[in-house]
Parts: sequence; C-alpha cells; structure tokens
Amino acid sequence: MAETDTLPPHWKLGPADVWLYPHRLRERGEPTARLALAQALGQPPDALPIGRDERGRPHLLAPFHSHDLGWSHSGDALLVALGQSIQVGVDLEKMRPRPRAMILAERFFHPEELRWLQALPEHAREPAFVRLWCAKEAVLKAYGHGLSFGLDRLCFAEQDGALRLSHCDRRLGPASDWTLHEWSPLADYRAALAWRPL
Repeated sequence: MAETDTLPPHWKLGPADVWLYPHRLRERGEPTARLALAQALGQPPDALPIGRDERGRPHLLAPFHSHDLGWSHSGDALLVALGQSIQVGVDLEKMRPRPRAMILAERFFHPEELRWLQALPEHAREPAFVRLWCAKEAVLKAYGHGLSFGLDRLCFAEQDGALRLSHCDRRLGPASDWTLHEWSPLADYRAALAWRPL
C-alpha cells in the first residue's frame, strides 16, 4: 500500500468509523493510530489521552471516555476504528497461503465451526478460516482479551452469506448483543469489525 497525501479510505460502519492507513512491516501500529484518532477527535496527537487496562487493551480517558478505539495491522496496511457508546474491536488479515489452517481449526475453533469448514469445498476452506479468525479476533479485541481467552469459547455461523455470533462464553454477554461487519478494505485483505453497546 503506497503512502499518499490524500485522505485515507474511510468507512462508516454502524456506530463506528474505520480508517485505512499504510503500515511498515514490523513497526508498531500505535503511532499511526494515535495520529488518526487525534485527527478524528480534533486533538494534538501528543495530548490524546490513551491509557491501557491491566491486560494492555488501549482505551481513551476523559474527556473522551465515552469513545472506544482499536487498531489492527497486517502486511502493509493498518485499520483504525473509533466508536462512541460501544465496545469496538477490529482485525485485519492479509490473505496468504495457510497450509495449516485446518489443523489450527481442529485445535482451536468451536466444533460447529470446524464442521462448517470441513463441509466446504477444499479451495474455500482457507478463505473461510480467515473470515472466522478475523471475526473471533475482532470480538476478543473489543472484549479486551487476546487469543488466550479461547477461540472455541465463541462460535460463529454463516447466515445469508454473513457471519454472526451464534453463541459464546457468558463473560462475553449475550451473543445477540454483538454485531459483526466483514469486508475487504484492499485487494487480498480481509477485515472484521465487531461492536456491542456499552
């Protein structure tokens, strides 16, 4: 993704705004995310009050405590999300060969998701695996836990071509509280944004 002087691509997804920025491999995403969020909130980047909770999840402090944020990078792209009166999480994955996708699904995904993947034609399994991975990461980032929470503790099902959270660990609250939006922000990338009301 080439750096330009034009405005970054932007999506208004439900109650959240998401921006796409260039990203350099092996660099942290927070400096660019801070610039993007500061611009969106009309603040100098150095003055933007970003804190972290005990698990390291970033959050905005007063006077922006009613907002939530998240970012994710993969390859040479970075997504930054901002919402108000919601918990929000975003995940971005560059599409690449994943020869161990089904092995990982067998080990970490919910049995219902594994059955869905196994029922797909072989060529469709890796893209579907990435969709599930993005969806799970987005919800867990919004909740404030990483993958160690357990990928099998939340289960997605496809309905009318879209993934929705069908059931989950009670600590995530009712599955119906969560909304998921999937899209391709760039060629060869998949993204997911998850949110629930505060």
